[in-house]
Amino acid sequence: MTDTNRDMTKKEASVPEGVERTKPRRVFKPEVDIIEQKDDTVLTADLPGVDDKSLDITLEKNVITIRGRVEPDIPDGYRLVYGEYEVGDYERAFTLSDEVDKDRIQATIKNGVLRLVLPKAAAAKARKIAISAT
Repeated sequence: MTDTNRDMTKKEASVPEGVERTKPRRVFKPEVDIIEQKDDTVLTADLPGVDDKSLDITLEKNVITIRGRVEPDIPDGYRLVYGEYEVGDYERAFTLSDEVDKDRIQATIKNGVLRLVLPKAAAAKARKIAISAT
């Protein structure tokens, strides 16, 4: 698996080629942990403020793209006078190898933490080879 955003700055992501933003907002590259297990690879991304309704995950030409939208939480009748952090959207893309079974990918999000399970294809799984004496 290759991170297609590798050449970007640590936090801020750039707009992919051919995509036009309709809002002038910052887009951040979320922090991600990738853990390879026997039967799958688990990707965990921190997306504070994102829920299942504001999350979009697409798979096209072996590239999986994660996009999360965050709206500022300012009550009606109030205005932000001082903010210690910037609010923005999240975006990250990874190129998947042929070892991933793309039809069985699963995604869950809870409390702003995305868990993406990328099962290994049957051909990519390690297996014990039987040995016979001749």
